[in-house]
Amino acid sequence: MFSHTSRYYTLETATYETPEGKVIRYVRRRFVPRPDQLPLLTEVAVVQGDRLDLITARTLGDPEQFWRLADANDTLDPQELTETPGRRLRVPVPQA
Repeated sequence: MFSHTSRYYTLETATYETPEGKVIRYVRRRFVPRPDQLPLLTEVAVVQGDRLDLITARTLGDPEQFWRLADANDTLDPQELTETPGRRLRVPVPQA
């Protein structure tokens, strides 16, 4: 259902049948890992004009992996990670 690089790739798919008999497929809930339990690959300092997709392209080789940095830096809003130049971001080791 999802690309192997998606944060939802490993989640189980379930179904729900409505009283009218309609079957709805959905993805089970994703539990965000604790940042301190993610192995650290490196740390990077945000520079003026940096974007999360550029940081993940440089460090992880894939700009769509921004969600890994959001998880590792305990934020729900990925844009806030690059708002402050000089902020140090944890870049986790990619895991399956």
